[in-house]
Amino acid sequence: MTCPHHTENIVAEEKAQLDFSERMSYGDYLQLDAILGAQKPLSPAHDELLFIVQHQTSELWMKLMLHELHAAVQNIATDELNAAFKQLARVSKIMEQLVHAWDVLATMTPPEYSALRPYLAQSSGFQSHQYRCIEFAMGNKNAAMLKPHAHRPDLLAVVQAAYEAPSLYDEALRLLARRGLAVPASHTDRDWTQPYEASDAVQQAWLQVYRNPKDHWDLYQLGEELTDLEDAFRLWRFRHVTTVERVIGFKRGTGGTGGVSYLRKMLDVVLFPEIWRLRTDL
Repeated sequence: MTCPHHTENIVAEEKAQLDFSERMSYGDYLQLDAILGAQKPLSPAHDELLFIVQHQTSELWMKLMLHELHAAVQNIATDELNAAFKQLARVSKIMEQLVHAWDVLATMTPPEYSALRPYLAQSSGFQSHQYRCIEFAMGNKNAAMLKPHAHRPDLLAVVQAAYEAPSLYDEALRLLARRGLAVPASHTDRDWTQPYEASDAVQQAWLQVYRNPKDHWDLYQLGEELTDLEDAFRLWRFRHVTTVERVIGFKRGTGGTGGVSYLRKMLDVVLFPEIWRLRTDL
């Protein structure tokens, strides 16, 4: 057993800073009073704290994800690919964290969720403006998804900007075109608010990259970073579906959707279609 006095001596020997009456502390820097005071359960249910913390931490991870995605899009647009690769790899790792977060929520049983569900009213993750910005940045544009934010002009402006901006994939295709690959103008100069439509010509451009990786190494790496990213995004969506089905079955979601049925339809959305399709031709 370690003697308490021994551990005190270690702290003294290491000259650890112990007085924060006039210095910034760990809690000060991280604004922990605000963060740890932001959980306000509305029900008497023990498990509501889990539900709140799960979703609040997910929103924090999404904040970082958007920070990295925005930087990656900008770096691709300015041909700073090494920086973009690091940022996209980080986004994929963040998505891994979000996948595992569902494991914690899945410890909530149906009766436990039923005890707090009435207190949620119509609030739903479907209304997350950050998630919507992520989907828009990844290219899944849908004008209807602006409406849940109409009551908050400040949030609507953020989501609207993401909706109108070129997506990550749009900028990747513009990069291919700048490198002399035959990406049609219909895919490099278009209405960015419209859903992306796959193109045989775009697939041929990516095939040229994948068939000659030595000649197009950074573009080849970009294609694989995008593949990793969509792979991680699919896992995040899939884990969401299975957790929701495990906890509420096929009840309608609090946000008005069909719940599991809606989430399953979202699994079919392919963000970077040509990069997946070209594998059959290699």
